[in-house]
Amino acid sequence: MALNKLRQLDQNSLGVTLPKDDLRIDGLLNESGELRGEHYVHIRHIEEGEWKIELLDERYS
Repeated sequence: MALNKLRQLDQNSLGVTLPKDDLRIDGLLNESGELRGEHYVHIRHIEEGEWKIELLDERYS
């Protein structure tokens, strides 16, 4: 199991990194390994210690 560190981004938010290999599989990266276009995700708290991140389709961009 890969572990990802929760990081302080600013006073009001935190962030976690997503592995590029996983993003590449979903076609979100270009040939240079950079994010292709803009994408939006929905992050939902399921229960204590469990979160779900869902990539929204193009109609939200």
